[in-house]
Amino acid sequence: MDQSSIKILLVDDEEDILEFMEYNLVKEGYTIFTTDNGKDAIDIAIEKKPHLIILDVMMPGQDGMETCSILRSMPQFTSTLIVFLTARNEDYSEIAGFDAGADDYIAKPIKPRVLISRLKALLRRMKDDTYKKRTQLGDLVIDPEQYQVFKNDQPVKLPRKAFELLLLLSSKPGRVFRRDEILQSVWGGDVIVGDRTIDVHIRKLRKKIGENHIRTVKGVGYHFEQ
Repeated sequence: MDQSSIKILLVDDEEDILEFMEYNLVKEGYTIFTTDNGKDAIDIAIEKKPHLIILDVMMPGQDGMETCSILRSMPQFTSTLIVFLTARNEDYSEIAGFDAGADDYIAKPIKPRVLISRLKALLRRMKDDTYKKRTQLGDLVIDPEQYQVFKNDQPVKLPRKAFELLLLLSSKPGRVFRRDEILQSVWGGDVIVGDRTIDVHIRKLRKKIGENHIRTVKGVGYHFEQ
């Protein structure tokens, strides 16, 4: 898939931010759609079927969190990449964003290099064919092609990044994955994220699939147990 065939929907109520993102992403060769509100974003997403959606969190009316939740409730957007933009840096906002179904989180003010590198890292994961086989591991069934997880035959909803983290750890049960390996494989080497990001995702995974599957090796990383 070349970059001109990748469609990105930008949603922000600040015109200058929309223009800034559109300019930089068009320059990179992506096909861009824009809107300034969450309700129109849903209509455009249904019509244009973007591969990636960048949502401002704080918008009047229907905000980014609500818009993301609505999109994630629709089967056609289960595997669509969704990134939140926000000027709020509090931890609870990040955790709430992951709960709503976000794949990543970018804080304002936006730097072009950071924006581009984050999106490229996400899109690389979308095109990665490393794991494609539906696998059963104990009480879990993991389907990489459909981005689905089942626990005791019941579906488990996971944000995309949490799913990719689970997919990585479960690809080699018992093997310890170092924290730097996890950052490289799930977030990409050109993206700067902290240990806090991994910790949030691990906690959310344990809450969703059970405490017994992901084990911590202190000072090293994590491994998956069936």
